[in-house]
Amino acid sequence: MIAMDKVAWIHLNEGTVLSTRSRGKDVFYLPGGKREAGESDVDTLVREVREELSVAIVAASAVHVGTFEAQAHGFEPGALIRMACYSAEYRGVLRADHEIEDVVWLGYADRDRVAPVDQVVFDRLRAAGVLD
Repeated sequence: MIAMDKVAWIHLNEGTVLSTRSRGKDVFYLPGGKREAGESDVDTLVREVREELSVAIVAASAVHVGTFEAQAHGFEPGALIRMACYSAEYRGVLRADHEIEDVVWLGYADRDRVAPVDQVVFDRLRAAGVLD
């Protein structure tokens, strides 16, 4: 059962990946969020990243990295999250906004600090040689 359909931004820098933590949450997540009715993946990516990090994703630069599934963090066992991940250029200065409390750069050693679906992404990025 798919409990959630999300879109996330993979932004790498010197072997680390940008991650966020919302107020009241105990794990980090890749920036992004749930699709609204009628939105494409890129529409969702642009809106969610603007809301969370106050930057503008350059929609034309978005490249699908992969779609990943795992147990949805905080949901009953068997509830899955499906997350389409994109890399993309952006304009502006990254800063926490709205519900985001922390913005951090994480490496593979931080894998246990992220949600289960993000752990799957971390594994893929590590295997690709882009996450230290």
